[in-house]
Amino acid sequence: MAKKPAEPEEDVGAPEPRANPFLTGHEAASNAYLQAWEGGRLAHAWLIAGPRGIGKATLAYRMARFALAQTDGSSAGDMFGTPPPKTLEMSASDPIFRKVQSLGHRDFLAIERGWSDAKQTTRKTVITVDDVRQLGAFMHSTPLDGTWRAVVIDAADEMNTNAANAVLKILEEPPDRALLFLVAHNADRLLPTIRSRCRRLDLRPLSQGQVQTLIGRYRPDIKAADTPALAALADGSIGRALELADEGGIQLFTDLIGLLQDAPKFSIAKLHALGDQALKGDAFRTLTGLLAWWLARMTALAAQNTLAQAPEIIPGERQAAQKLAGAASPATWAEIWAHITHLAARTEAINLDKKRSLMAALMKVEAAAKA
Repeated sequence: MAKKPAEPEEDVGAPEPRANPFLTGHEAASNAYLQAWEGGRLAHAWLIAGPRGIGKATLAYRMARFALAQTDGSSAGDMFGTPPPKTLEMSASDPIFRKVQSLGHRDFLAIERGWSDAKQTTRKTVITVDDVRQLGAFMHSTPLDGTWRAVVIDAADEMNTNAANAVLKILEEPPDRALLFLVAHNADRLLPTIRSRCRRLDLRPLSQGQVQTLIGRYRPDIKAADTPALAALADGSIGRALELADEGGIQLFTDLIGLLQDAPKFSIAKLHALGDQALKGDAFRTLTGLLAWWLARMTALAAQNTLAQAPEIIPGERQAAQKLAGAASPATWAEIWAHITHLAARTEAINLDKKRSLMAALMKVEAAAKA
């Protein structure tokens, strides 16, 4: 059983997707779904794709709740010709909303990575065939509380081969009055045969203004002066913005830029200070993620000859970018980005020394700057 989500009204940051009545952006995707209902051309499976943390799962749960609220077996309206509602919004106090949130709706099923321990503190790295075993029987059974059944798989690109093949069998012979919503952070990881059997909705990253608005909504404790930098670092993902806020991302990025500004020769004291930071909590993942993201951003802006005009994330960031961009070619920085990304993943996977790995990555940057 999945962990019980926080109540929507609790001030604990963004609620889990099935507990969140609010969604910003993605109007085109919502309208495409509503138009399919109104026109009687409803696909039996929907693939909702896009970067992490932009609202894909929140939209999927909206779409599922909308289907569960319909009172007729068709998708064009009820027996009296009344068309479905013109919005996917539903109050958090609605009985259907609350049943889906608590996983208590008999016509709804949520599939996600199962627990790897009895205490349910850590999830598996993939969705296995055991996690999807009940899918076939569920989708082929008769609806109990309404006229539709709905399933959300979050995230479908986390399915292993056996799980994906089990889902494909359902898609090859889709049952009546049953809808499948596949959330995917990287749709290319899905089997081509799964992708071809779904109506695809590609969601774009949120604008920086939308991310700032959502930060204010979910984390009113964050200083207004910090939200522009936090939104910029999040790169269109409110989920990432909230993670960075929890991880002290702005201070870590400030310290990182403070070191990079010293190029072409980095301060040994600053190098060790950042290395010490990497040993605390999730700071290694945050620091390496920020470094890789910033190098990719710098390289792209330099290649477009727009580095001088780009908004500065924090004071001194542009100066650091101009120094490094002028020291090596975009191809060199691309190689360093790949090296840092690989090193970070390997460090996490086999539990290498995080301080040593971070310092090795930064010294790779320094070597390029000196060249």
